[in-house]
Amino acid sequence: MKARALLASIVVCLATAAVCFAADAFTGTWKLNEAKSTLGAGVAKNSTVIYENVGDSVKVTIEGTTADGKSFKDEWTGKYDGKDYPVTGNPTTDTRAYKKINDHTLEVTGKKDGKVTTAVKIVVSADGKSRTVSGSATDPSGKKSSLNAVYDKQ
Repeated sequence: MKARALLASIVVCLATAAVCFAADAFTGTWKLNEAKSTLGAGVAKNSTVIYENVGDSVKVTIEGTTADGKSFKDEWTGKYDGKDYPVTGNPTTDTRAYKKINDHTLEVTGKKDGKVTTAVKIVVSADGKSRTVSGSATDPSGKKSSLNAVYDKQ
């Protein structure tokens, strides 16, 4: 009987640890669903977005095409604390700040030379199968465009 109780305690501890260390709703690979998306003129098309945990930070890798059709891959590593962290590989953004609103919502601000170029809200659906990015982006000439991009979890 003691062995069963001990085994049950171990199982409960492992299950609790798994819940505590489980990935958040954003973690994983997301592919753009162009049929469900509306991208304004001048907005880059982020085809694939990958969120991964790196220590106590998050790494976000974005692959896509710029408004003029050039491929890019940008990377950001930071925390969901609203502070600016450097971005590499993006021609319109050199820093990005992610702020976690709740378990399924982020607010993101991208900047180039200290000036806001992107302001979006990212919402993961309750079932975790899709995420919607809505907001605005400003191109290098100063033209502002809106976007509503839907991504499917892979």
